[in-house]
Amino acid sequence: MDTDNMLSVLDNYVLETVDDVATKLAEDFRHRRVEKNLTREQLAEMAGIAVSNIVRFEQKGLISLSNLIALALALGYTSEIKNLFATPKYVTMEELTQIRKNSNKKKAYKKP
Repeated sequence: MDTDNMLSVLDNYVLETVDDVATKLAEDFRHRRVEKNLTREQLAEMAGIAVSNIVRFEQKGLISLSNLIALALALGYTSEIKNLFATPKYVTMEELTQIRKNSNKKKAYKKP
């Protein structure tokens, strides 16, 4: 059995923290920026945001939603950012049944 492959499968089932996700998002963002050979200053101008926002995001994983959207659009990730919550996710058949049952609802109600 390939243990590296097994670990990558298990990695998908580990509950991550907000900081873990923010750090990974920031790392991936930086890689995409560097791949396009863009400086922070160039990208900040393209996105219409301050360079300090990019620095804070890349170093600490902190960014406002509006600035994250601006960066995604500037890098050409329009459909990815627009479709972040477009597809329902479920783990159990019970969740899938609930999703299907509630697919046309506009509000959620507290369970009795």
